[in-house]
Amino acid sequence: MPQGLDLEISHHPLTMRRVVNLVVAMERLKASNSEFSYSTEFRDEDLLNMIVESAIEEQIVLELTSEPMDEMDGAFSRTGEHQCRVTDRKKRNLVLVQEAMELHAVMLQGGNTNHIAYLNMSTYIHPAPSTNARPVTLGIKGTNLYLSCAMDAGKPTLQLEELEDKEQLRRINRNSDMVRFLFFRRDSGRDASNLMSAQFPDWYISTAEQNSMPVDMCQESSARYQSFTIERQR
Repeated sequence: MPQGLDLEISHHPLTMRRVVNLVVAMERLKASNSEFSYSTEFRDEDLLNMIVESAIEEQIVLELTSEPMDEMDGAFSRTGEHQCRVTDRKKRNLVLVQEAMELHAVMLQGGNTNHIAYLNMSTYIHPAPSTNARPVTLGIKGTNLYLSCAMDAGKPTLQLEELEDKEQLRRINRNSDMVRFLFFRRDSGRDASNLMSAQFPDWYISTAEQNSMPVDMCQESSARYQSFTIERQR
């Protein structure tokens, strides 16, 4: 060390690179001994400059990669799934009418609960989170049928579509036609929820006043029943 200087290492070097840097820096300090003349006016700034000039500069280059914005921030990502029983305001259950590929709202008598169409409700993370709505998809238990909302005869209509692979719904880009399977669930009370189409805002899954009629879509101003009790099954 140059005369009048001392070195104290307060932290153990964690890598061989740091050990080498320390040794090389010490050698440079030794080599600089003849270049510096010390006097009573030698200041802390002089010592700092000498150390900085003797230090080894290390550059670390990090390669950063990212997903395209429309895939990273523009997709609904599935988070979970649970089975539920859905009834409308008149306590009618959903029943699958396979021949017509429709769901009907039916008042079932005591022992006919085996006709109930239970729904597998998958929940999603919204790419632009909302505090009062949850994106969901709705599949019929025991089938490959999923509820969707698509344009038919000039108006949004509730349809049942068959999907062989439900993984198609694992991530749904908000600009794709798969958005037709998404509904926004809004809870307005403990036993009151509505399901609005993500593809067609202000169009809701609804039931008719009459019994055993198809479940369909309607606008908020319609007289059809748009409120449901969604009971999670164990």
